[in-house]
Amino acid sequence: MRHRVKIIFGIAVLLCSMCHAQQKRMYAANAGLMERAYLVNAMLKIADPVLQALSKNELKQKMPVEAKNTDRQNYSCLEAFGRLLSGMAPWLELGADSSTEGKLRARYVQLARVCLHNATGPSMPDFMNFNKGSQPLVDAAFLAQALIRAPGQLWAPLDKATKQNIINALKSSRAIRPGQNNWLLFSAMVEAALLQFDGQCDISRINYAMHMHELWYKGDGTYGDGENFHWDYYNSFVIQPMLIELLNVMQEHDTSAAIKNLLQTVLKRAKRYAAIQERMVSPEGTYPPIGRSLAYRFGAFQLLSKIALMHQLPQTIKPQQARAALFAVIKKQIEMPGTFDKKGWLQIGMAGHQPGIGEEYISTGSLYLCTEAFLILGLPAPDDFWNKKDEDWTSKKIWKGINVPADHAED
Repeated sequence: MRHRVKIIFGIAVLLCSMCHAQQKRMYAANAGLMERAYLVNAMLKIADPVLQALSKNELKQKMPVEAKNTDRQNYSCLEAFGRLLSGMAPWLELGADSSTEGKLRARYVQLARVCLHNATGPSMPDFMNFNKGSQPLVDAAFLAQALIRAPGQLWAPLDKATKQNIINALKSSRAIRPGQNNWLLFSAMVEAALLQFDGQCDISRINYAMHMHELWYKGDGTYGDGENFHWDYYNSFVIQPMLIELLNVMQEHDTSAAIKNLLQTVLKRAKRYAAIQERMVSPEGTYPPIGRSLAYRFGAFQLLSKIALMHQLPQTIKPQQARAALFAVIKKQIEMPGTFDKKGWLQIGMAGHQPGIGEEYISTGSLYLCTEAFLILGLPAPDDFWNKKDEDWTSKKIWKGINVPADHAED
């Protein structure tokens, strides 16, 4: 944690030594890199309690479980770890380098590997529940997603026994039957990781999930969650990022035109939904509190972050425009009083501590899905994404009276 603070502290000391005019000039020239430093610090502030405790086999002992439903302690640890690692994975996959951030990243890569060992080792005190109840399927999938996103850092270097423990844990989640909704993608994501790292899987689970989501597509970049359309953020929390990643894995094992064409179709829809997400960010960095799972906070913008990470933003959205919007949303929510408890654990809420906003399935571990907004940190510091001047996002432009192109449906 001491090394993490150096990133922000160094910038703060530099700014304090400057006059106001110099500060403004520096920020104008380096806004993106300063925003990156802030986001790295924010992500690690969220991560530290989970990773530090789990690395010592003390997560079950130390993590509070705030929830309406008393059975959530059976699931909350895997929720916290799987979701956290999924959001951190692209940043971790950059690996170590000689920069301050690169040295910091090396420490967290090692920490994550120890945590993987402890979470999946049957004899470990923090061995997690992958198959009792229904919830573990969800977070086995997020853990699988993390491995798929960072194979070079989170899979390849692991010892043989840890790899086998992970495979066994993922396979054990097959005992859980998914519902006829976005849960089909959790089952499919587990199988995709097994295909990628074990060389075999139940391909029918992947094919069925993709087939059903094709049937559930509603138009204009949006899927139903099951047969029905829902006003919520599940297209971003789960559906579209997982569809993209499933098809990316499939494309490595199936070079047919059908897989390639489906990936292009899914990506086209995702780009449209990302454009909608960018427009949903208000000039103040807020967004509509619509639908369930609002306690996932800025994880609602996973898809916009994912599309930016892929360098696939629509032509109507400049990279620095998406960066500024994501930064505004994250900063707004993370700085709300009550977001963290006194020991640094996340608390239920959308804007601070709001226990009433949490559904029956929400617990402390669930909240770590917010880290999915940090996928953009997988773009290295020299990338243009971080090195061009901030630009207002669409709604900010509109409410300044700036002329912008008309919006329209894609299909």
